[in-house]
Amino acid sequence: MSLVEITPGEYDVALDLVYATPANFTGRPIYALGACHLHRDAAELLRKAVELARPLGYRLKILDAFRPAEAQWIMWNHTPDPEFLADPRRGSPHSRGVAVDVTLMDGDGRDLDMGTPFDAFTPLSHHGRTDIPVEAQRNRILLIGLMTAAGWDFYRNEWWHYQMFQSRTYPAMSDSVLPTRMMTASGAP
Repeated sequence: MSLVEITPGEYDVALDLVYATPANFTGRPIYALGACHLHRDAAELLRKAVELARPLGYRLKILDAFRPAEAQWIMWNHTPDPEFLADPRRGSPHSRGVAVDVTLMDGDGRDLDMGTPFDAFTPLSHHGRTDIPVEAQRNRILLIGLMTAAGWDFYRNEWWHYQMFQSRTYPAMSDSVLPTRMMTASGAP
């Protein structure tokens, strides 16, 4: 299998997989099981980002990684907004295992202010915004710098979303590729 599990112990990251909880834009859990997986190639880029953040006193918190194609459909059916969600007919880099949604934490485990919450479907979530607090602008620049230095590409509309270059060369995958499924058999939690 080309996906590997990302655990806090193995990768020195924090996990807060919001789609396994009701604290996401749909108001209900999308995943029945909160598990974090990435393609092996993406997992290596994640290691590089962690290594770059560590000496600066920061830690990555993963909010989402591999997203089964079934989950992408649930999200799209709830909010079909191509500015913030990939149309599942084209496939999402998340469903290919080569995208990660992240934020930064300080040395005390507190999330840095990024100007908007994760999954805030608003133009304020776009990179390069100058109408958010200066501290949040600095934090976004720090995050994009760490991630791009590690080899990730960014999505201009979401400060939290990073994906591998050439992401479309990887196949979209369903929940069935995982040893323990994140979705129920019906494709919903």
